Amino acid sequence: MNQFCTISTASHLYKVQALAGSLKKQQHNFLLHVLLIDGHSDLMVDNCRLWELKDFKDNNFVSIINKYKKIADKLRWSLKPVFMKFLLEKQGLEKIIYLDNDQFFYSDFQFLFELLTAHSFLLTPHYYKNDPKSDQNWFEANFRVGLFNAGFVGANKNALKTLQWWAECCEYRCEKNTFRGLFDDQKYLDLIPVMDENAHIIRHQGCNVAGWNTEICKREVSDSRILINGKFPVVFIHFNDTTIREIVCGKDKILFNYYQEYVEVLKKYKSNLQEKDLLFPQPLLDKLKYRIWKILTEYGI
Repeated sequence: MNQFCTISTASHLYKVQALAGSLKKQQHNFLLHVLLIDGHSDLMVDNCRLWELKDFKDNNFVSIINKYKKIADKLRWSLKPVFMKFLLEKQGLEKIIYLDNDQFFYSDFQFLFELLTAHSFLLTPHYYKNDPKSDQNWFEANFRVGLFNAGFVGANKNALKTLQWWAECCEYRCEKNTFRGLFDDQKYLDLIPVMDENAHIIRHQGCNVAGWNTEICKREVSDSRILINGKFPVVFIHFNDTTIREIVCGKDKILFNYYQEYVEVLKKYKSNLQEKDLLFPQPLLDKLKYRIWKILTEYGI
């Protein structure tokens, strides 16, 4: 059986239900382990096992919970490697794939588990723009935000030490801090291919399709099919705020039908959902940082 995991608040279980439904549609046996960080839910979700923080006695869980218990986002991000390690080490799983709950699958995922037979760790690149002559803000994002996206990570039992290291990094600091070269749980992933010779960078560009990779992972229509760079079918899309905004604003319009399908599935589990609920205003601080970056760049600093 294919084993996945995710971490969520109870208020966002409707996204977990949509994710589970998209996995089920691929017609493979699977179980999605769901860690709720804010208490209990009686909600029954097909093909899911719900976990709560009180289910764990592991020292890593306790120390990270104590440090970040008042900051839900940091708690969720920091618990990724700990939850994965727990499932591999304490629950006897051979392979596990972590997914953010706003991922949604459109085609077969089985090859990802086949990769985990030969490789200890799986990573998906952001595929940010990489031209230093244009779109320099995106180019520099590779170094500010990280090369790999932490919304998808795969590991097998040979990656226990790597997961432990990642957990310790998150406990050290889970913050956006350009001065220190940190970006929450994510920037640490840049080191994993250096540390673990069996780590694998997934080159299938239909994985983790998102609003930040429209330039490198070009969406193309071929024989009525949407392919990435004319070669890769869309396996799963990361429907975070950036992706949804790019689609809704028409900058990534080829993915609009995929987005419509996602929203319709979400509404099955949250009937009063408004599409505006999926978008968040760009933080004023982010706008200010970008404006400062523009000024500094214009003056050659």
